Amino acid sequence: MKIGFSTLGCPDWTLSEILATAKDLGYNGVEIRGIASEMYAPTMKCFSTEQIDKTMQKFGSLEVPILTSNACIATKTNIEASIAEAMAYIELAGKIGAKYVRIMCTNRAMLDDGDYDLALGYYKALAKHGEKFGVTPLMETNGMFCDTQLLCKFLEECGESNVGVLWDIHHPYRYGRENIQDTLNNIGKYIKYTHIKDSVRENGSTVYKMIGNGDIPLKDAIKGLKSIGYDGYITLEWVKRWQPDLAAAGIVFARYIDDIKSLLKE
Repeated sequence: MKIGFSTLGCPDWTLSEILATAKDLGYNGVEIRGIASEMYAPTMKCFSTEQIDKTMQKFGSLEVPILTSNACIATKTNIEASIAEAMAYIELAGKIGAKYVRIMCTNRAMLDDGDYDLALGYYKALAKHGEKFGVTPLMETNGMFCDTQLLCKFLEECGESNVGVLWDIHHPYRYGRENIQDTLNNIGKYIKYTHIKDSVRENGSTVYKMIGNGDIPLKDAIKGLKSIGYDGYITLEWVKRWQPDLAAAGIVFARYIDDIKSLLKE
């Protein structure tokens, strides 16, 4: 498996700082979800027509395995903007050699009437659009799709080959109350990319912790990924952009690569 971190964890870093840290610590790749004050990757200066080649030269051997969009395709509100965002991310991913783009069904736990069918139609369209660029849109196990049995049903009904899952290990276990093995049974064959984070519940709230300091069964998850022959990314999603009081990126990224390597050896 390959090891990465999401730029969500270092919201005040420049691209140069991101790349220097990743290379120094021995990461395989960096997931792009915001760089400093810019969140929308298709309009970032570093990925402009004038700068994109120089930018990718700076990455060197580091990969960009995925671009993480904020597109939600099961909500009628601003649906046109969400689809346009997903398509723009797919096109940029094709230009920089990223194999995947993250999309969501919705970040809500429940759908309104008709939203499921809406998402199904748009996901089919995005899968076909992605084929043109060598990019697969991945549905994240978030919101309604913390229920991975439902997610499996959705993907099978989609009927396209260019589909897959971004397994956020945390969400189905924490919010869907799913056993790790049940999750793998449901969506294992579709998992193309993985997010790792750890947490505990305190006073009714989720409190994020460095991996190994929470109660998410990460050993079971890694063991399960090995059992299905997964060789993709296990990427730390440290949500510091949304929770500034979390520990500093430099400390967390250095600790994560050591801890995840130990888990992989086990």
